[in-house]
Amino acid sequence: MRTVIVCASVSHGNTRRVADSMAEVLGAEVVAPEQADLAEPARADLVGFGSGVFYGKLHPRLAEFVRALPAGRGRAFVFATSGLPEIAPAPFTRPLVRLLQGKGFEVDGSFSCRAFDTWTPFKLVGGINKQRPNAGDLAAARTFAEGLRDGRGPVS
Repeated sequence: MRTVIVCASVSHGNTRRVADSMAEVLGAEVVAPEQADLAEPARADLVGFGSGVFYGKLHPRLAEFVRALPAGRGRAFVFATSGLPEIAPAPFTRPLVRLLQGKGFEVDGSFSCRAFDTWTPFKLVGGINKQRPNAGDLAAARTFAEGLRDGRGPVS
């Protein structure tokens, strides 16, 4: 299965570590949005889109990349890392999932985990979640990817 993961990881490399864990399972290439080819998702069997969370949203470069994609069909998944917990009624990934669905993608699931964060108020105390993503988070990311690879249906 040809898989590519488009990942915006800009602060501490947290999201890239999660992307790399998923990529190991999926045999995927991980690329930054500015390095990705807009035609690549159409050539892949599965495309992942992920970033850290900034002010409650995924990174603008990732959203811009998805907005620029031509309409088409394909399987996708979305993932995020965040210092703060996700609120169930409003997951961080929902806006990007909806954008991808509007482009014609079938979104097979989303994944998120906590991560080291030094956003301004947290910087005063040296950051939060200093040991995250940890081995458990990365194992959960691999399990999520295994579900995608093995076709166990939509996963979250």
